[in-house]
Amino acid sequence: MAVRKLKPTTPGQRHKVIGTFDTITSSAPEKSLVAGANYKSGGRNNKGRMTMRQLGGGHKRKYRVIDFKRNKDGVPATVKSIEYDPNRSARIALLFYADGEKRYILAPNGLQVGQVLNSGAGVAPEVGNALYLQDIPLGTVVHNIELRPGQGASIARSAGTFAQLTSREDKYALIKMPSGEIRKILSTCKATIGTVGNSDHALERSGKAGRSRWLGRRPRVRGVAMNPVDHPMGGGEGRASGGHPRSRKGLLAKGYRTRRPKNQSNQYIIERRKK
Repeated sequence: MAVRKLKPTTPGQRHKVIGTFDTITSSAPEKSLVAGANYKSGGRNNKGRMTMRQLGGGHKRKYRVIDFKRNKDGVPATVKSIEYDPNRSARIALLFYADGEKRYILAPNGLQVGQVLNSGAGVAPEVGNALYLQDIPLGTVVHNIELRPGQGASIARSAGTFAQLTSREDKYALIKMPSGEIRKILSTCKATIGTVGNSDHALERSGKAGRSRWLGRRPRVRGVAMNPVDHPMGGGEGRASGGHPRSRKGLLAKGYRTRRPKNQSNQYIIERRKK
């Protein structure tokens, strides 16, 4: 995966940097794994009132049902195609299982069409295979990690992210998260070998405001540009700095810790993430 910079034939293309889509092998999704995307709310709640700002609009999408559980143990699957997914930054891979079932998974770096993948106990720790943390060699780079056995993956799912299995303690595995945090996770949880694909996604630049609107993102107004009635950082004569950075509701930002000190999951965090 690479990125390409366009010729500045228009102002919108002058700073535009987009992906090359060279790894994608299919343009149409698998119909049996597509659902209507009914999650768009425009930032409104069930009463029609705006509760989230900067949301609304965007291109129509269809949701691709992704297999985050990888629970078809012992059934080999062949990679049929690698596809674009408008709902996430990573690419997805279509698997044809030996028993006839089809599923989508997140496509890791290095995955090729025709490759055979497996999941479960006793599987080789190769790219794309899903194993229990207790079976993965120490030092292995993984993604798509479960927090609870059988729940489905919730960690390291966006483009280019990965975590590392550093050690084991009793029934727990110690994972170094993408943020740098070191955390204990039950060894009976599953993870997928490798790094999430489309790692150059972080290098992309939209080039114009319209591309943000296509993604459903509306304009954002800075707090210092508002009036005091609208934001704690608003008001003042001329271009006032706004004081200490705060949220719209007055919560301190940029360095102030908001995590609850009595959070139950603190016992599983060995080392906090770096600032």
